[in-house]
Amino acid sequence: MTAAGGEVEPGLYDIPAELYHSDPVPGGSLSSTGIRRLTDCPARFKYFLDNPEPYKPAYEFGTAAHTVVLGDGPELVVVDADLWNTKETKAEVAAIRAAGNVPLKREAKQRIDDMAEVLASHPEAADLLTPGAGVAEQSAFWPDPRGVWRRTRFDWLRPDGIADYKTTTSVHPDAIAKTVEKWGYFQQDPWYRETAIELGLIPPDGFFKFVFQEKQPPYFVQVVELDFPARAIGADRNDRAIRTYLRCMATGEWPAYSDTTTFVSLPPWAERKYIEENS
Repeated sequence: MTAAGGEVEPGLYDIPAELYHSDPVPGGSLSSTGIRRLTDCPARFKYFLDNPEPYKPAYEFGTAAHTVVLGDGPELVVVDADLWNTKETKAEVAAIRAAGNVPLKREAKQRIDDMAEVLASHPEAADLLTPGAGVAEQSAFWPDPRGVWRRTRFDWLRPDGIADYKTTTSVHPDAIAKTVEKWGYFQQDPWYRETAIELGLIPPDGFFKFVFQEKQPPYFVQVVELDFPARAIGADRNDRAIRTYLRCMATGEWPAYSDTTTFVSLPPWAERKYIEENS
């Protein structure tokens, strides 16, 4: 994926997730996760840049669900043991992870298979993710003219748009809105969409749709597309984060939230509740 001299060529690549996450761009690049960390706190971004995020077992369920639903990913290995805290099982699980695979309890694997079955019966989600309609887990690299390299890893890339699969606790519209805000998915949307359009992977009017699915029965599915204001706010935050990144790289200073005393108010909803209860 590099040209003479070791420079990365802009484009789409079918590379392992490990290579993508290690950031193969000389000098570094920005991912959607990185841009959201920069928005929150430059010092936090720098910490994870220097200290790769530690392994979290909670991520394995989502990774396994992606593998089953999208048909691409690490091998899933069922560990038939009632207890995972014995010496023998710990060693077996560690060996599976060391090989780059995902260990699962039988109950978890069955739950994921059931989720895939429910998703396959959802008309819009099944149509979006129809085998052959797109390609899974593709990595893209693009030199943003503002002076940074972008990198993205599409869950599902189609000629007409992008689908991103998310497991969650609730697909109620109010819950999804909170999830989109909490995890910065309104920044991920324009980051992915713009990169794909600039590389000619999707048309200028190409879509970006989230496919949310609950992790507990009955595994409800909801396809979501963010409205224009959400995407515009996300794009603006991304722009601010890029400028923050360039400034921090130039100065070598990665500030946290504040070095001085900060006055904190109650959230507006708490103030409103107090007024209502005492009026």
